[in-house]
Amino acid sequence: MDGIVLVDKPAGLSSHKATSDVRRALGAAKAGHAGTLDPFATGLLIVLLGRARRVQRFFMGMSKEYVAVARLGATSTTGDPEGEITITGVLPPDPLELVSGPIDQRPPIFSALKVDGQRAYKRARAGEEFELASRRVELFEFSENQRDEERAELLIRCSSGTYVRSLVADLGDAYTEELRRTMIGPFSVEQADSKRIIPLESALGFFSSIQLSAEDGKKASHGVAVEQQSPLQSPSLSAPNDVVPNEVALFDADGVVALAEQRDDGMLKPIVGFRE
Repeated sequence: MDGIVLVDKPAGLSSHKATSDVRRALGAAKAGHAGTLDPFATGLLIVLLGRARRVQRFFMGMSKEYVAVARLGATSTTGDPEGEITITGVLPPDPLELVSGPIDQRPPIFSALKVDGQRAYKRARAGEEFELASRRVELFEFSENQRDEERAELLIRCSSGTYVRSLVADLGDAYTEELRRTMIGPFSVEQADSKRIIPLESALGFFSSIQLSAEDGKKASHGVAVEQQSPLQSPSLSAPNDVVPNEVALFDADGVVALAEQRDDGMLKPIVGFRE
């Protein structure tokens, strides 16, 4: 039970609940997910089963694609439909002024980021006043699919850590009325099937890989550095806005052994192991 499940999360369900539902349905002992979707949002959630949880950070670091519907001429205290809505009637310019490239973005206070050990949204709901530090993110594409007077459908392709609610709020009097995540790295919501486990070997296809002998596979499974003796194989999965990780996946005849760092001396040092 080691691998990932691609889930099309419905609106009204938390990412934690969606993950728990998959874990119970498949009979998995342990599960996590690779990037929270707000309850009002829909779309792709990557559920990590078993040893796939050990590489959570690599899945979370992938680029994302979203389709959002912005409600124009109104504001929300949370940046989404769950907040206090104020109709202002003040519409952003047409066409919208959409930026791209690297930007400094301040996450919304109604977010899951931790502040002094507590989730920001919990502190915000308690009435605390605070600001979160800005962070550098990148917008690979930020475009307008269509617009009527009070709503605009937006396509956002962005780096990990980007908050769509903040992007929309920065347009002027606007908030994110609908949000759907359509891609995470090379994985698409169109591939979603909550009953299908993608094996760990396939899920790690965005890494370069190296085949080891049985002897070196055994050493690597115990965390011992081994010499690279076979060519580096290119990833079988890729996304246009993601770079190939520096770490490589080590395989032997029995499957994936570990993720390893490539050292300057030609040695491969395991940093994440998949064998007990």
